[in-house]
Amino acid sequence: MKDDVLQKLNVMELNAGACDGKWHTGGQRILNSLNPATGKVIASAECGSEEGCERIMESAQKAFLTWSVMPAPKRGEIIRQLGEEFRAHKQALGKLVTLESGKILSEGLGEVQEAIDICDFAVGLSRMIGGHTFPSERALHTMQERWYPLGVIGIITAFNFPFAVWAWNAAIAGICGNTMIWKPSPRTPLVAVAVQNICNRVMEQNGLVGIFNLVVGDSDIAKRMAEDERIALLSVTGGTKAGRALAPIVAKRFGKCLLELGGNNAIIVMDDANLDLAVDAIAFGAIGTAGQRCTTTRRVYAEKSIAGELTKRLVEVYRKSFARIGDPLDPKTLIGPVIGESAVLAMHEAIARAEAEGGTLLCGGNRLEWPGFFVEPALIAAKHEMSVVKQETFAPILYVMEVDSLEEAVKKNNDVPQGLSSALFSYDIRRIEYFLKECDTGIANINIGTSGAEIGGAFGGEKETGGGRESGSDSWKQYMRRQTTTNFWGNAKPEKAQGVQFE
Repeated sequence: MKDDVLQKLNVMELNAGACDGKWHTGGQRILNSLNPATGKVIASAECGSEEGCERIMESAQKAFLTWSVMPAPKRGEIIRQLGEEFRAHKQALGKLVTLESGKILSEGLGEVQEAIDICDFAVGLSRMIGGHTFPSERALHTMQERWYPLGVIGIITAFNFPFAVWAWNAAIAGICGNTMIWKPSPRTPLVAVAVQNICNRVMEQNGLVGIFNLVVGDSDIAKRMAEDERIALLSVTGGTKAGRALAPIVAKRFGKCLLELGGNNAIIVMDDANLDLAVDAIAFGAIGTAGQRCTTTRRVYAEKSIAGELTKRLVEVYRKSFARIGDPLDPKTLIGPVIGESAVLAMHEAIARAEAEGGTLLCGGNRLEWPGFFVEPALIAAKHEMSVVKQETFAPILYVMEVDSLEEAVKKNNDVPQGLSSALFSYDIRRIEYFLKECDTGIANINIGTSGAEIGGAFGGEKETGGGRESGSDSWKQYMRRQTTTNFWGNAKPEKAQGVQFE
C-alpha cells in the first residue's frame, strides 16, 4: 500500500527543492522519513543546498513580478484548479498524511478536506479583498485604504499538520498576489513533495512557474529563510522554541513574522454542563491525533460538585480507548502513534515530573511493546500549581483539576504562558459571557472542545502562541501591505488637515 500511494502521487524520487516547475538535486545531507507506526524508513529526501535555495528564491522573486499584477479573480481561478486537484487525489493524499505523520486515516482525510476547503474560501475571497473609503474632513478630498501584496512569503510548517497549514498560508497569500517558498517539517517531507508535484502540474497547465516553491531541509534552511531580506513575511508554525529562534532574526531585519506556536488548552466544566457532551469533547481533544495538535486539550478544570463523576467517566473512556490503539490506516483505529522516540521520552518525563510534584496517574501512560511509537494516553489528577501543568508536552497527557468557581477556573485557564484555545461547558448565559470576556485565548468555545477549528474563522492565539492569525476572517491582511491614500480632485489650493494655516 505504501508504494502504491507514493506512485499515485509521484513521490518516488525525492530531491531538495522545486522551482520553475522542476525538481533540483541538493546534494546535501539526507533526511529519512519514518513511518511512526513501524519506525521504518518510508523514503529519503535530500536537503537543499546553498545554490538550490538561491535558485528557488530567484524563481519566486521573478514570478512575483507577473503573478502580482494578474487580476485577483484570475489568481483565484488558479487556486480553484489547485483545490480541484486536491479533491481528485484526496484518498491518496489522506493516506500519505497518515502514513507519514501517524494520525488516523479519518484525520488524514480530514486534513486534505481542510486544504480543499481553504482553496474554496480563497476563490471567493479573491473577489472581495480590498480597503475602505473614508470620509475626509477636507472638501474635495477622497481618502482610501488600499492593499498590495508583500512579495515572497516563507512558510515553515510542522509535522502534525503537514498539508493543511501550508494550504492556509499558500491559498490565501496566493490570491493576494504573493509567491511562496515552503519548508516542511523534516519529519514529513513526502506530503510536501506530493503537494508540490500537484502544484507543478496545475501551474504548468496555466503557463506559470515559480508561484509555489518547495525546499526540503532542517533548521539550517529555516534560519536561512529568516535571515533573507527578500522574504517579506515568514510564517512559522511549530513549537515555542522555533518561534524564539526565528522571530528575533526576522525582527532584526524589520521583516514580518506570522507565528503559530505552542498551546496549553483547557476545558472548564461547570455544574450545569451536559457531561455526555463534555466527556466526548474532552476525549477527542485530548487523545485525537495522539495528543499532537496545537489545540489538543491538556487541562480540565471541573467544578467540585461534578469533578468526581466527570473523572470517573473519563477513566472509563480512556480505558476503552486503549483497545482502539493501532495501525492508523485501519478504519477501526482511534489512536495512532506519536511521531517518534523523542515524543515517547517527553511523555514519560512529563508523567514522572507530574507524579513527583504530587499528581496521581489515574490510567494510561504505558508504551506499547510494538514496532513504532505507540503509547497509551495518560490521565492525571493534578493541581494547577504543578509546574508541569503549565508547560506544553506534545503528547497525549491530560491533567484533571478541581475548582470552586468559574472565576477560579478562568484565572487558572489564563495562568499559563500559552494562549491558543479554551472551552467552557455551561448553559448559563452569565457564565458564558464572563468566560468569553475574561479568557485570554485566541479561540474560545462554548459546549464544544478546544480542537477542530473551521477554516472560516481566524486561527491563532496570544502570548507564547505568537499572536498570528491564519485561515479565515480577515487573516488575508497579514499577507499584504496597507496603503492609505488621499486624492485631492479640486483646482483651488486645498485646505490642510486639522485646520493648519501655512501661508
